[in-house]
This record gives sequence, structure tokens and C-alpha cells, in this order.
Amino acid sequence: MIRAVVFDLDGTIVSHNIEYKALRADVRGFLIKQGVPASVLSLNESVFQMLDKTEIFLKNSGKQRKVFEEMRNEVLKIIDEYEWKAARTAGLCPGVEAVLKTLKDMGIKVGLCTVSGERTVSFLLKKFKIDAFFDAVVPREHAGRVKPHGEHLKTVLEMLKAAPEETLIVGDSTADMLCAREVKAIAVGLPTGMFTKDELISAGANYIITSIADVPTLIERLNKTL
Repeated sequence: MIRAVVFDLDGTIVSHNIEYKALRADVRGFLIKQGVPASVLSLNESVFQMLDKTEIFLKNSGKQRKVFEEMRNEVLKIIDEYEWKAARTAGLCPGVEAVLKTLKDMGIKVGLCTVSGERTVSFLLKKFKIDAFFDAVVPREHAGRVKPHGEHLKTVLEMLKAAPEETLIVGDSTADMLCAREVKAIAVGLPTGMFTKDELISAGANYIITSIADVPTLIERLNKTL
């Protein structure tokens, strides 16, 4: 039986128009100035992937852990500024409030797993008055490693007291699908953002929906067949 749903935030719950290209360029430029070789960092990867590569580079270079932590903190400040700027003009994705109400009526636990920062997440949930619908919210500060690392999602599942095989993971990115696959949860791809249906399936999506409004129907269908 499906007993829980964990949503992504940006592109799934809200249209949070972050200037990703500029953000990646700023983070890459900062890391290069700190001594990370340009060849290690690509603008085609997320800022968190850049941080992962930076951590490995520094470790292999014999640097102390605190060097990476200081660099990571500065990068998070850069990310936070971009997120906060975008949050002011963010909108709620169509159908979200109705879906959240329906899930609550169905007795489904609802979680949020997002790489966005706590300040921005709290602001957006309160801005759209949907914070009360979530039983567990895990922004990047509360995860040891963020998506696509499974550790992020495991933290949400532990808070929800939900088993992976009884949980839908709904998101618009390959990171969401990879994260779900790692912990053996049920991955539901929503191709409304940067990633296509085929890319989401390749990353591990078990199901593809065209609208967040399809989530309650998918749960009902699965619970009839399971």
C-alpha cells in the first residue's frame, strides 16, 4: 500500500525561477579562485556536484577538512542569495493545493525533499499557505548529503516513519529519480522542467505523470493492484 508521498519543491510544488546558469558560473568562478582546477568543474553539472568534486580534489591534495567546509559555506551563501531573489517572484504550480488537500483526506503522509535552503523553503511554504500540509520538510541544511544522494531522502522517510516501498517520490529532475532508486522507493517523474520523459525514465522513474493532479489517481490505482 502507498502510505506516503515525498515531493520535490522547485518545478514540482513551486515555479522557483532561479537563474541556474548564472548561479553555476558564479560558483564555478569562486571555486576556481580558491584553487580548484577549471578542468574539474563543469557548467553542465549542479553546484552540489561541483562541491562533491571539490571535496574529492581537496582530499586528494592533502587539504584539511576545514578548508573544504569553509569553501562549502561560501558556496551555500551564493546559492542562498540566488534562491532568495527568485523566491520573491515564485508561483505555486497549478493544482498543488488541491492535491495536498486530497492526500490529507486520503490519510497519506506528505514530505518535502529539497536542495533549497531552509530560509527560502520556509518563506515559500508560508507564502502559499501550504506549510501545514507537510509532515516532514528536509531542506539542504538538514541532510548530510543532498539529492541525488539517497541520504537526503532517507532522512525524510525516517521523519515520516515510512517504508521506501510504500512511498512515492514525485519530482521533475533526474536527481529525484536517482535518489528514489537508491533507496528503493517508487519514483514518479513529472516532465515539466529541464528534463524530458525519456531522461527521467533513464534515471529510474517507475511512472511518468503529466500533472501533479495525477498523484492521487496513481495512488488509488496502485493500492488497488498491490
